[in-house]
Amino acid sequence: MAGLCRMEGVSDVTSSRNRGPANRSGGRQRRLDMNIRARLRRYFVTGLLVVTPLWGTYLILSALFTTLEGVLGGLLRRYAAFYIPGLGIVALVLVLLGVGMVATNIFGRKLVAWWESLLTRVPVVKTIYLVIKSVMDTISIQNKEQFNRVVLIEFPRKGQYSIAFVTGVTKGEIQRITTERLINVYVPTTPNPTSGYFLFVPESEIIPLSMSVEDGMKMIISGGMYTPAGDEEPAAAAQKGRR
Repeated sequence: MAGLCRMEGVSDVTSSRNRGPANRSGGRQRRLDMNIRARLRRYFVTGLLVVTPLWGTYLILSALFTTLEGVLGGLLRRYAAFYIPGLGIVALVLVLLGVGMVATNIFGRKLVAWWESLLTRVPVVKTIYLVIKSVMDTISIQNKEQFNRVVLIEFPRKGQYSIAFVTGVTKGEIQRITTERLINVYVPTTPNPTSGYFLFVPESEIIPLSMSVEDGMKMIISGGMYTPAGDEEPAAAAQKGRR
């Protein structure tokens, strides 16, 4: 009986030893499969994020040009002495230049303000118009040369940081009555950067960032889901150096 027990004990130890390499091999295979699935998922999402804006831009521009060419081109074919395919696009450019010239004077600004107030009173039209206008205002802000660099400041209170855009150096009365050199900064809100806060911040409290204005805008609009590709973190860089 004792011999039988000893044989069973030896058999259990042997089987556990045999299962050890198999379990380790199975664990490595599972980790490899998970790593492959994670990589494929990341590649798919990255490809989707790259292709979607390109495809959306093509669809919007294609629909816009086709529609305007059909409308303006139809009018030109009907009333003009001659018509060349694509002349509707040329007419569109001329119309946009004319609207821009009118909208830049006092009368035109009042007319645009009245038209916007009229549109914002219609429930469905209001939502569509405000979304499109917000996108266009964002593009306009990114193209302004006044936003010359991106910085980090402590806002809205000490210990909390916000992305801000430098708009210039404070001058005049405000600078004269202060003891430190002040910098004009604009802190946009998320997800609509067309509204925000204008602050006078001491230059010593500003932390410069290497990211571009475009990357800063993308990070604000996305609510932090977009992160610009920058330098490696010190810890990661040090770990790679040790390897």
